[in-house]
Amino acid sequence: MKLVRHLLDSKGSNVVSVPPTESVLGAIKLMAEKGIGALVVMQGTKLAGVVTERDYARKVILKDRSSHNTPVSEIMSAKVITAALDDSVDHCMNLMTDKRIRHLPVVDAGQVVGMISIGDLVKAVIADQKEAIEQLEHYITG
Repeated sequence: MKLVRHLLDSKGSNVVSVPPTESVLGAIKLMAEKGIGALVVMQGTKLAGVVTERDYARKVILKDRSSHNTPVSEIMSAKVITAALDDSVDHCMNLMTDKRIRHLPVVDAGQVVGMISIGDLVKAVIADQKEAIEQLEHYITG
């Protein structure tokens, strides 16, 4: 069974973040530039929240707010659910499903060390299933 640490070993542990004072426009531009759907919001070295494209759509666009003048702190999720390096892929998948979220910052010893998405978890599950099938086929055919 794969752990979060294995996912980060494969994909890397680059954490893209913004401060809470960043404008929503700046955050959305950064997400587009990096091809990602969420950013970690950091107050210095402390995890302050997570901001996602969904936050932008629901809390800025639908409420007719200004992307230029609205700081990330006003739309981010401040109650952040996180993962640990030794959490299993299954645990994270269940957590994301139960909490209806798509991104989990990974925290180790109080520091953000990575970010995983539902897509990362699905890829890991598919890879595990493919490996199991190949092993079964090899066993059956000798």
